[in-house]
Amino acid sequence: MFTNGLRRGMPIALGYFPVAFSFGVLCVNSHMPLGMATLISVTNFTSSGQFAGLNLMLAQASYFEVALTLLMINARYFLMSLSLSQKIDRHMNALERMIVSFCISDETFALASLEVKPITFKWMSGFLLGPFLGWSLGALAGELVVGLLPSAIQGAMGIALYGMFIAIIVPASKHALSVAVVVLMASLVHIILTYVPFFQFMSAGFKLISATLIASLCGAKLFPREVSDNE
Repeated sequence: MFTNGLRRGMPIALGYFPVAFSFGVLCVNSHMPLGMATLISVTNFTSSGQFAGLNLMLAQASYFEVALTLLMINARYFLMSLSLSQKIDRHMNALERMIVSFCISDETFALASLEVKPITFKWMSGFLLGPFLGWSLGALAGELVVGLLPSAIQGAMGIALYGMFIAIIVPASKHALSVAVVVLMASLVHIILTYVPFFQFMSAGFKLISATLIASLCGAKLFPREVSDNE
């Protein structure tokens, strides 16, 4: 069962490695202490959260801004974990559930939710081990190899996060008008907060938080989700 889970998680591990590699390169190029990228990746399992947190750290944002931003970014994991808890084996104890919840991500949740049989701790341990190692080792490799890469490639790795976000929002925006409107609204609000002199008193962290909140609230108001009687 462990081996079967490990095999299922390998495609995610291979996909995580290059993104984590770029995170390691970005940390080194941002003059973070050697080993910091690996430490962050081992203790946190959130790609977008880590990149956003690093940007806020470099912008010298306050602890409160960092905590609030990451809470907003990672809030979706509460719902994912709640949904996945309906599929796990009833014999899984609290400690095992906490271990499993640490490695829940968009990709691991998507694949695990497709399982027909109840999810056991052994299966989840193997399933989540690959992505965790892929993410952690990718960050370590990025830190160690960055000095061997040409400067042009090092600079290109800095836009890996933006490429990942574009790959997420563009297909969704093409298929859903609501997503496109929310994305454009968030971009517009952030541009206003950044370039209008009146808002210069706001820090970079609160500008990001404000743009996210305003776009999300407007999206919920303009495009409410209709719930059927069976839901």
